Order: sequence, then C-alpha cells, then structure tokens
Amino acid sequence: MAQDSGTPCVFGGSASKGLVQSICAYMGIEVGRNETNQFCDGETSVKIHDNVRGRDCYVVQSTCPPVNGHLMELLITMDALRRASAASITAVIPYYGYSRQDRKDQGRVALTAKLIANLIVTAGADRVLTMDLHSGQIQGFFDIPLDHLYASPVMVRHIRSLNIPDLLVVSPDVGNVKRARAYSTLLDAPLVIIDKRRPKPNVSEVVNILGEVEGCNALLCDDLIDTAGTICSGVAALKERGARDVYAACTHAVLSGSARERLAEAGLKKLFVTDTVPPRENEPLDIIEVVSVAPLLGEAIGRIHRKQSLSSMFEQPRG
Repeated sequence: MAQDSGTPCVFGGSASKGLVQSICAYMGIEVGRNETNQFCDGETSVKIHDNVRGRDCYVVQSTCPPVNGHLMELLITMDALRRASAASITAVIPYYGYSRQDRKDQGRVALTAKLIANLIVTAGADRVLTMDLHSGQIQGFFDIPLDHLYASPVMVRHIRSLNIPDLLVVSPDVGNVKRARAYSTLLDAPLVIIDKRRPKPNVSEVVNILGEVEGCNALLCDDLIDTAGTICSGVAALKERGARDVYAACTHAVLSGSARERLAEAGLKKLFVTDTVPPRENEPLDIIEVVSVAPLLGEAIGRIHRKQSLSSMFEQPRG
C-alpha cells in the first residue's frame, strides 16, 4: 500500500493500536502495516509490511503492562525499521514506563529510566516523543532530541466544559505541585497541597493539607495512578476536611492490582484519564471518563514531520 514519500509512516505497537488509529484519523493518513507475533518460548517477532526505505517513521507504543513485553516490542520494531532503511525513526511513547526509578535514592539500585533511554537509542530511535514524564529530569537521560508533551490542555478543556462550581485544584504531594499549579492557572482555581510521606513503595500517608477545602469541590491532579494509594488517601483526607465532591485527573491510568476496587470504594465523583494507557474494554468502573490525547499526539507528529515548533502548541490563551 504505497503512500506519498512526503507522508509520515505511523506504526502502532500492540499496546497502542486504538490510539494509533485515532492519531492517523486525525492526521488523515493510513496506519502503517506491521505485524507482531510470538514464538512458543515467548520471544517477540515483528515484521514491517510497508516499504519504508527513505521514509520518516513513527512508532507509537506505550510501555504499559505487560511492561517488559511492550518495551521489547517497541525496541524490536525500531530495529526492523532501521534495517529496512528508514530515513528516521521517532519513538512515540505516550506512557514511558520505568520512569519512577530515575535517581539513586538508596545504595545498590538501578537507574532504570536511564537504562531504558539507552536501549531506545541503541535500537535505532533518532527522536523520542512522550507525554507527562514522571520526572522532568528524564529528558536529560537521552542524547537524542526528546519532545515532552503535556496532557493538561485537553484535560483542562474537558473539565472546564463541566462547569464544576467552587473548584479548587489539589496536588496530591509536594512533587506534583508544578503540575497542579499548571492546572490551577488554566482553570483559574485556587491551589491546595497535600503533604504526605511514603514509608515504603506504593504506600502513602497524608500528614497535612495546606489550604482550605471546606465546602469546595476538589480536583486531585497526578501524572500516574498505579495502585491508587495516593489518590485514595487524598480523597479520604479531603473529605475529612469538609470537601464536597472530589474529582481526580491523571494522564496515565495504569491501575494495577486492586486499584479499580480501591477507587470504586474511595468516594470519587469522577476520574478523568487519558488513553496513553489503553482503557479496558467494558470498563466496570463507571466513574472513569477517558479524554483522548490522539489529536495532541497527531498534531505533534505532524509538526515534527514538517519541522515546526511544538512549544507553540501550549501557548494557548486562557478563556
């Protein structure tokens, strides 16, 4: 299936099949044809069915669970494109896994965020496009260009359309203050900060709430919900302080383990998530609303291909 040589080739990994369909629909192009299979022992095999010689290629693949399988598929797909003489390869990673291990906070631990960056470059990536990294410093782990997108414009547009009265924005911990402040500015809402401590991985405890929440509707903002411990403890603390309805917004809804059950019992009014991590079919948790970032990623891919600015995408007037 031949396409114009000036048209980008956009391929989707098995973790992002639905998302890449929406991206290509936004861009008005056909989805690149690739096939992923597994040998009996679990090894991954990838074949590219389109002629990519001299073409600019984009591989859309989130490294969501099963993380290792999807990561290997991304690396193998890029290697196949490189060996097929693609002119350039951009790894489009809506959700960048292994990002929480980004520093040596104790002895004899790995820096997996840096290790994955090295693997992506070695596999053949010339550029990386990703969204809402868990830590901004990960951008410095790459020796190739990295474009970092933010889901806040599309998320804020959706939240503003709901006209929630007496809304305030809550950062679930000190590390998320910058993200929460961006939401607070765009929504023209006060900012509240939850002071928490984490005695061990995937366990969090609220110590204090900095700000007045009584009688208000609260919006918790986070980049990632994994076991939902942070969000659930935040909801409980806000309710105890007199908040009316509590909403939450996150970019990457990993929701592993018993996260769905915990969220269902937490008393959240709504949970706004994006499709960087594919939503489950027949999602039983009716508080979840999915906001697609396909137009944002499609616009970014188009601008990269046309060598245009990406930063101007976020210079939008308020109101």
